Amino acid sequence: MSSIAIHHVGVQTADLENSINWYQEFFGCTVSWTLDQFSALTHSRLPGIERLAELVHGDVRVHLFSLRPGQETRPPAEVNQFQHVCFQVTAAAELEVWRSRWLELFASGDYTFAVPEGPTEIDVDKDGIRSFYLLDPNGLEYEFTHIPDGPR
Repeated sequence: MSSIAIHHVGVQTADLENSINWYQEFFGCTVSWTLDQFSALTHSRLPGIERLAELVHGDVRVHLFSLRPGQETRPPAEVNQFQHVCFQVTAAAELEVWRSRWLELFASGDYTFAVPEGPTEIDVDKDGIRSFYLLDPNGLEYEFTHIPDGPR
């Protein structure tokens, strides 16, 4: 059996430009490509899809997409659309950098948030693993973690 890896995370958004700008500012992503024409298969899986943008940071890809007005069928923002995606950092100090960056962008007032809830405090478990959670502008949860002994 061959190995697998995550290629991208797909995120439906009600405000594509707001999300693109936030992902660029927060993660340092760049837009690698966009689409506004889709195959019959894509339309059957995502009725009403209007635009899609791939944002990239290192090996991480996020596909942000919007639906035509009136076509949105997503659950309310306060309902988890996925539980979370976790990013591992190489040094514990990086956690505070990411957390501070989120707070800075939120305080700027430049972005709207479906769930205006700040990031959690950085937690340390019994094994010394540090982590915290934050929400993107769409209410989707991300975890940032540092594992002191390397990947597990």
